[in-house]
Amino acid sequence: MQMYATERHEQIERLLAAQGRVSVVDLADRFEVTTETIRRDLDHLESAGALRRVHGGAVGPERGSTREPSLAERRDHHGTAKEAIGRRALDALGRDFTGSVFLDAGTTTAAVASALVPRLADAPIEVVTHSLTLGNALAGVPGASLSFVGGRVRGLTAAAVGADTVQAIGGMRPDVAFVGTNGVSASFGLSTPDPDEAAVKRAIVASARRVVVVADAEKLGAELLVGFASLSDVDVLVTDAAPDPELADALADADVEVWLA
Repeated sequence: MQMYATERHEQIERLLAAQGRVSVVDLADRFEVTTETIRRDLDHLESAGALRRVHGGAVGPERGSTREPSLAERRDHHGTAKEAIGRRALDALGRDFTGSVFLDAGTTTAAVASALVPRLADAPIEVVTHSLTLGNALAGVPGASLSFVGGRVRGLTAAAVGADTVQAIGGMRPDVAFVGTNGVSASFGLSTPDPDEAAVKRAIVASARRVVVVADAEKLGAELLVGFASLSDVDVLVTDAAPDPELADALADADVEVWLA
């Protein structure tokens, strides 16, 4: 049965709300119309402020390249998924791990820290972070060995940033780094909205012996303003949903292990 344009527009908006991203090819198959028709639909919806066009499709209007929610906004967003990702990510350490761990700033890495807490009293694990939030949470754990990397604190994320922070991290060689990201893209790699945060993340990735990226499914396919690592820099991606075929192929080509929580 033929569907009117207004009906397609409504369904496209529902799909965006549910998935965060839509593809021109997938929409054309779903609605049994040409890709040119779908592109006209997306152009219309973008003009109405309902979405933002990206290569191959569209994302929600709130997913701009510089959009960055505060810690308070992010703390409970996808909380259950982040907890599961945090627990799964610890498999990267193995049962008898006794080395050093770098925890990037962020709410998903905070879930990794929470899962790590029960092990800190019984195993000689050195934890390093530049996050005031994580540093404060871990400082009170009995038996924990914690090092904090200082610098200028960025209020939005409560993370130390700047040249001193980057230099300090460059002088380290942690065994495993758990890194958060705002976007994971087949063509753009890992990205984040802020250049200072990106510089710190770039230093963490370069310094670590093994890089474990933790990201909920909403980050998959997203591209933010500043890239800080290529997919080939990553050893493991821990997420809560399977990547789309394009990203899955790119991850496989880069030899990245994908673990589902």
